[in-house]
Amino acid sequence: SNAKERKHAKKMRNQPTSVTLSSGFVADRGGKHHFGSGRSSQTQKQDLHSGASQQWQIKMSPHVLPESDVNEQSSSKTMFKKKGGWKAGPEGASQEIPKYITASTFAQARAAEISAMLKAVAQKSSNSLVFQTLPRHMRRRAMSHNVKRLPRRLHEMAKKEAEKAAHQKKEHSKNKCHKARRCHINRTLEFNRRQKRNIWLETHIWHAKRFHMVKKWGYCLGERPTSKSHRACYRAMTSLCLLQDLSYYCCLELKGKEEEILNALSQMCSTDTGLTFAAVHCLSGKRQGSLVLYRANKYPREMLGPVTFIWKSKKTPGDTSEDRQLWIWLHPTLKLAVLEEMKALCQCSEPVNSSVCVPEPLLTAAPEESQPELADDKIGKKRKRKDDGESAKRTKKTIGDGTRDPRQPRSWVSAATGIVISDLTMEMNRFRLIGPLSHCILTSALRAAPLYTGEEDAEETPHHWWSDTCKSSDSVLLHQRQEAVFQLLGGISSPAEIPAGSILGLTVRDPRINLPPQRSRALPHPDRYQASNFNCEGGLCTGSWPCALWKPLSDHTDDPDNEQVRQLLLEGVPVECAHSFIWNRDICRSVTENKISDQDLNRMRSELLVPGSQLVLGPHESKIPILLIQQPGKMTGKDRLGWGSGWDVLLPKAWGMAFWIPFIYQGVRVGGLKEATVHSQYRRSPNIPGDFPDCPAGALFAEDQAKDLLENYKRRPPAKRPNYVKLGTLAPFRCPWEQLTQDWESRVQAQESATIASMPCAQDHPRPLGVPCVAEEVICQPSNEAGISENQPTRPEVTGCPAQAATEMVLEQSAGENHAATAGGQLCVLRSRKLLRQLSAWCGPSSEARRAPRGSQQELTRKACLSILDDFPRALVWVSLSLLRKGSPEPHTMICVPSKEDLLQLSQDQCFHGPRESRHSDPFKSLILKEKEKKKMEKRQNREHTVSEGLAAGATPAGQEALIQGLWSGPLPGLTSHCSRVLLGFVTQGDFSMAVGCGEALGFVSVTGLLEMLSSQSAASRGLVLLRPPTSLQYRFARIAIEV
Repeated sequence: SNAKERKHAKKMRNQPTSVTLSSGFVADRGGKHHFGSGRSSQTQKQDLHSGASQQWQIKMSPHVLPESDVNEQSSSKTMFKKKGGWKAGPEGASQEIPKYITASTFAQARAAEISAMLKAVAQKSSNSLVFQTLPRHMRRRAMSHNVKRLPRRLHEMAKKEAEKAAHQKKEHSKNKCHKARRCHINRTLEFNRRQKRNIWLETHIWHAKRFHMVKKWGYCLGERPTSKSHRACYRAMTSLCLLQDLSYYCCLELKGKEEEILNALSQMCSTDTGLTFAAVHCLSGKRQGSLVLYRANKYPREMLGPVTFIWKSKKTPGDTSEDRQLWIWLHPTLKLAVLEEMKALCQCSEPVNSSVCVPEPLLTAAPEESQPELADDKIGKKRKRKDDGESAKRTKKTIGDGTRDPRQPRSWVSAATGIVISDLTMEMNRFRLIGPLSHCILTSALRAAPLYTGEEDAEETPHHWWSDTCKSSDSVLLHQRQEAVFQLLGGISSPAEIPAGSILGLTVRDPRINLPPQRSRALPHPDRYQASNFNCEGGLCTGSWPCALWKPLSDHTDDPDNEQVRQLLLEGVPVECAHSFIWNRDICRSVTENKISDQDLNRMRSELLVPGSQLVLGPHESKIPILLIQQPGKMTGKDRLGWGSGWDVLLPKAWGMAFWIPFIYQGVRVGGLKEATVHSQYRRSPNIPGDFPDCPAGALFAEDQAKDLLENYKRRPPAKRPNYVKLGTLAPFRCPWEQLTQDWESRVQAQESATIASMPCAQDHPRPLGVPCVAEEVICQPSNEAGISENQPTRPEVTGCPAQAATEMVLEQSAGENHAATAGGQLCVLRSRKLLRQLSAWCGPSSEARRAPRGSQQELTRKACLSILDDFPRALVWVSLSLLRKGSPEPHTMICVPSKEDLLQLSQDQCFHGPRESRHSDPFKSLILKEKEKKKMEKRQNREHTVSEGLAAGATPAGQEALIQGLWSGPLPGLTSHCSRVLLGFVTQGDFSMAVGCGEALGFVSVTGLLEMLSSQSAASRGLVLLRPPTSLQYRFARIAIEV
């Protein structure tokens, strides 16, 4: 067939042509020896292209005989028809063999043909490389890079291909090879370039190899370990030690007179929520304090966020200045709002070019010079760095400080008050050790710095500040006392035994010098826990370490230092020992600049005569000032007090990895952001910033979280995702706190209107709206929840005497005034200690004798409810919930009010898990189907139009929101009455708790709804609520609690 001919012609198109001899040698006979078909290659090629045997006979050379051509044609056709290609049969074999040949002529012809054949072999018939022409079963990995992986016969050809310019690798700069890429200066420049948007912590590279990294709040942080370690991290927090890097927290420094600072900051906090900046223990510098900041004189609304603060100790040797220093630590999402408010209150508007806060130039080239070079590079090319003589010098780099703009001011001074506000973000490292072994980790990894004896030459040491300090006898005595207190920490079983927020300053040696040869777990010293002769049953300890975890040291040992330990446990760290040189920025800068690099330290170790022996640096050894801050752990409630306690370590910058690795070698487990969330959840404390809905940072966090959850929801097809409309979940991805409080306010107003309208006469004094229906002595029962859920609460018809109608008119006016007054009020969270204690006492189940008022506690009456709701009309309260039966709550779980039938059935059947919500109808299903049909019709009509017109016709209008199957579209209806059980609040944190062995949750509920629920429940069942996850119809009973 012609197809086979064309296929063969395509194969043979690049084959060399035969050479015609000029002598009388017959060409056809020579051709038989060459091809086995009795004709030349030129003739055969022409025959294949034309397909007719008669045309090429005329064009043949006169030396060719016609008879042979006919035979050749027949034999050629016979060969072509053979199956499997050009195979010569018996008909095509040569029958006539020449009797003699001329050697010179034959060799000349064969030489020409061989040269033509070699040329053809050298030329490729396609654009494929040599290794691509091999069969697939002979191909090997990396053939294109390694010639030796090819067969031997193809080595030379592959080498020639590799030498061609088209197949050669592009020339890379020296810093692109592996060795140069690991070079210090090139790695520094590359890391600085990669930090332009998200700052790296000093432990970033260590985390990047072992953690899932996320970009949050302008930093690149470790979210969770790559290995399964959820339970292991909980065990570390409970009985071992967990390490976290909190260096991304921001620090604001206020320096000035104490009175001026307190007068300015007193407007941002309230004594109603707890201690303030003027607390006695905190003001002396002995303890760390924590509070919630508000905008000036805006309490309880316009909250800015929670912060912790430290005052510099007053009793500082050699310090005669009257100015005080205050450090305020806060989350990075809160920094801008808090900084602007403090600058306004302290009247700090003039920027100061202080040498304290201006970072060192880290890049060898100026930013202005390097920016145009990057702009001129073409897209897709690797960046090349031109190294000059000056720029090739190695520069010290502190990872994590390469993205701050040195042109922005970081200090502001007030001419009126003299207060200086400085932004010390990324100027210090902050590590957190959580768990009972925190003391052992600290005492094993750190050693107090040796005193300067004067034997060494003072000019040789770069640490002149330490030699000058050791010349003062008071400073030497203080250092020795701090060292003694630090050694006492190793014998204390848990950090929770020390007073909360205790501060200990210390100057330590370089921890890299004492690095153990291999990783091990630091355990308490056996001489500190000599308890072999004790019996736990008799009220004494049995000597086991788990039993000793939560018992004071005074019950375990007869150490002669027992009196000092008892004094430490009762009074905390002395005020004098809270002093640290980390407050002095000049000393911190000197410590950072004179740090010995790891490369030099390893070189010194390699030069030791005895490998593995102690490295002695003498006067060149660094002395690092640090600050230890005790974290109290769980302080609310009555169970597991002190759980999660530990120590925070403040270090100068550039020393992060020098302390991080020794802590790792002592057996700590490292956690990320997820472990920090779990830690706050088990402590039953709100997590920053997600659990602060009245804070701008919390609202922004909720919006971002809702967007992410919505995107994940859209990625799944409708059949593989829950239909929240049918499940009765109005807001599965966010918590509408504003609408929740407004709905409860309008709900209570409607109930009051119905109650007053049902009265026979309006002679009684009308009660203000927005207050739950509570009697003076006897608490009324709730209304029918089923009727409320089926129909929206409507206003009843006014019937009766004219006085009742007049009362109704007054109520309408007062309702409108109250609504207008509270409409402008913002959402707030109840944080008053006094009111929280009152609500906590009301939430628990109580008997008649227990409900008797004791001391300042009031009984749940109308007057008590009025006093709370007058100050907090639209407020939320932080609650903890514990499931009675099985179930694991999750975020955005709905907290609902149980009906009387639910409580009755629970009292009759203790195994009753809870009611079940009936499936709702989907009103948007028909609309979505109509929209799909409309799009199909428009697509059919616009098939003849252009693509742009079709896209414009099928696009959704800008003002109209696209319908998503399974989600509620448009404004949400009434939240409280949408389901069969009245909505009370939402869960923000929830999971199975390994501490109590059941599901636990944390969240917010409406204060108005909580008071109405508590007033309607009996004393035995008070505090019971229902929880329903967004993806379930099953309600489950839980007990609500407010821990203070």
